[in-house]
Amino acid sequence: MTVLELNKLVKRYGDFTAVSDLSLKVPKGAIYGLLGPNGAGKTTAIRMILDIVKPTSGELTILGSKSAMGVRERIGYLPEEKGLYKKMKAWAIIAYFARLKGVPAAVAKQRAFELLERYGLGDFANAKVETLSKGMGQKVQVLASIAHRPDFVILDEPFSGLDPSNQQVMEQVISDLNKEGATIIFSTHVMSHAERICDRILLIASAKKVFDGTVQQAKDLLPPR
Repeated sequence: MTVLELNKLVKRYGDFTAVSDLSLKVPKGAIYGLLGPNGAGKTTAIRMILDIVKPTSGELTILGSKSAMGVRERIGYLPEEKGLYKKMKAWAIIAYFARLKGVPAAVAKQRAFELLERYGLGDFANAKVETLSKGMGQKVQVLASIAHRPDFVILDEPFSGLDPSNQQVMEQVISDLNKEGATIIFSTHVMSHAERICDRILLIASAKKVFDGTVQQAKDLLPPR
């Protein structure tokens, strides 16, 4: 089963082409790394997938729907621009976002505490977001994006700004989600993250796809040392 299919997506802003002729098929259960330098078009591609911005041309299908809006309760999304309600408690943030996706209040609260405990933030469940470190806050936002147990998770630069310890936690979150049945796409400009946890990678440079395949296939293209 294909969870996501892109067919020649193009996004232009006036004379500037942000994404050019992008085609992609993401199979169910895959961990797909979307790689490329800053400004390559990764975030624009993600925003088209999520129907935040409309493509100039091309088509897509996500979870069997022509628009992410039709299946939004089955999607988890971490945007590149991180931001939380600073006066809210950590558990309340996670529960709030779960409720927005249709999870009953009592279940949402229970999941919030379970997730915080599972990923090392149990002692900070009742702490206000403004008192948390940057890494802790980012973990809270990630947990808020998955508390409704989505089928398809899209993370835009989830490792950005995290120290090595929290990067390992982020990799564990992605791995755990996948083991529980979720299909995952995450964007990054650091190959090592994709190499450790991805099944497949899509490499974008200057708005265009330059590689789409397995991690091993990517390694095989590298010149011998």
